[in-house]
Formats: sequence, structure tokens, C-alpha cells
Amino acid sequence: MKKEWAQLTKLTGGRPITIERVSIDGEGIAIEGPFDLPPLAQLKSEDQVFVAVFVKSHGSIKQMEKHFGVSYPTIKSRLNRIGDRLTFVDIETTTDRSEVLDRLARGEIGVEGALKELKGGDSDE
Repeated sequence: MKKEWAQLTKLTGGRPITIERVSIDGEGIAIEGPFDLPPLAQLKSEDQVFVAVFVKSHGSIKQMEKHFGVSYPTIKSRLNRIGDRLTFVDIETTTDRSEVLDRLARGEIGVEGALKELKGGDSDE
């Protein structure tokens, strides 16, 4: 019997779970033993939806702002929080100078925040 992922997440109340049996559909093959969920599946369901929307919008924070009706700093903060949970991938982040200047011009961040980002730190203004 297949269960929807959201149902399973609701059932577990967000507590960590271990998969103990994996079967291959239509093959009659099953593997038993303790298996950890993949890191993306370990995220809360609303964070999984957030990641899916991010991927479908090709990483456009502007589209994310429109879709969720929140500001750039809110999207950035949530992405950072989710990213902190996904330690299986380590990337070096770079600051897009023109994006920071555009956000400064739109009034989304202040001068101090822009300077901080351009020097290599993130701003959560």
C-alpha cells in the first residue's frame, strides 16, 4: 500500500524515521534493514515544497517572492536555513554584485547590508 509523502510526514509528526524495508515495484524484490531517508526527504514537507518551487522557478528569487508573497530577505533566510540542513553538498557561495546593487536600489536592503554582502557576508535585513 503506497502512502503519500505528506501523509507519512503528518503521521510521524516531523520526528526522524528510519526505513526498514525497500521493495522494487513489480519485481518481487525487497531489501530489509535500517535505511536513512535521503537528505531532501528529511526536510519538513513545507520545506520540500519550498525547494520544489525554487527548482521549478529555476532558482529565481524574484519568482519565489511572487509565489510566496514574501520579501527577498525572507526567501534568502529560508533558503539559508534549508541549506544548513543539507550538509551532503558543500559549495562555495559567491555574491552577485549586480544583484546586491539592484536590491539596494529597490530599497530591499540598506547600505550597510549591501556592503556586508559585497564583502562576503550575507545580510538578513
